[in-house]
Amino acid sequence: MTSCLDPRRLETFRVVADVGQISAAARHLNLSQPAVTAQVRLLEAQAGKPLFTRHAGGMRLTEAGSDLLGYARRIHDLLEEAGAHAAQEGRAGGELHLAASTTIAAHIMPLLFRGYLDQRSPRSLRLEVGNTEEVLAWVREGRVPVGMAEGLARAPGVSMDPFLQDELVAVRSTDGPAHLAAIRSCAGLAQAALIWREEGSGTRAVVERAFQRVHLRRGPREGDLVLSDTEAIKTSVLAGLGIGFLSRWSIQRELMHQELEVIPLPDLTIQRTFSWIHGGGGLSGEAQTFLRWARGHPPTLRY
Repeated sequence: MTSCLDPRRLETFRVVADVGQISAAARHLNLSQPAVTAQVRLLEAQAGKPLFTRHAGGMRLTEAGSDLLGYARRIHDLLEEAGAHAAQEGRAGGELHLAASTTIAAHIMPLLFRGYLDQRSPRSLRLEVGNTEEVLAWVREGRVPVGMAEGLARAPGVSMDPFLQDELVAVRSTDGPAHLAAIRSCAGLAQAALIWREEGSGTRAVVERAFQRVHLRRGPREGDLVLSDTEAIKTSVLAGLGIGFLSRWSIQRELMHQELEVIPLPDLTIQRTFSWIHGGGGLSGEAQTFLRWARGHPPTLRY
């Protein structure tokens, strides 16, 4: 026997041995019967001895053929294992390190992660959460390669790419105080208790600019709450402590269950954009792969 057998002939031999007929092996391998017969004969020539005996019912292994079949099956299994490993390696990736402002971290990123993790397996996934100013700072400093925040069209030292449209709406509890239930205009907001985000928040900046557009002179004052977390604002609104301005992404469940209601303010529309933020030098690695995938798979509002 020569020191190295042709692996293609060895696979043909394995299939013939398993199915017991040249014709069935030819169909399985998508080859002609003469091609299968030729490969078996060439392998027998390499082995230096017959591997089959031929009979009317098909092919029967010789003792040498039975010995060789064990090796052929092991090689076949090893190649399948290598193929499965290569496919898994194609799904695997490096570290995915991102940043997002609070509303996006709570209501957008989990939807993106769910779809992305169905396609790839990053070695690790880490999400930094802060307000818009913090996310911008982390990207500028190189602490994270890419982030997402709201309320800005441009910012110095970073590149920004629009991703999703959002609307901030004034909301109140459906079983809150009567004086809040009576508000139907921006003028009513002037006297109502409002619940604000902290300085540096993209949400607060957008609300303040919207107030300026409708000439509503209203900022945080005594009696208002100032909170640094979207969920804390939502809980405070549900408790009837005031009116909050929240993203439609953050209140889908509460609207569906009629725990919150949007206050109709036709003279005050607050649109904003969720944007990707990254350094000017471009992206690479897992961050680049994730961003390319996310741009093609934006989530949608359900309510």
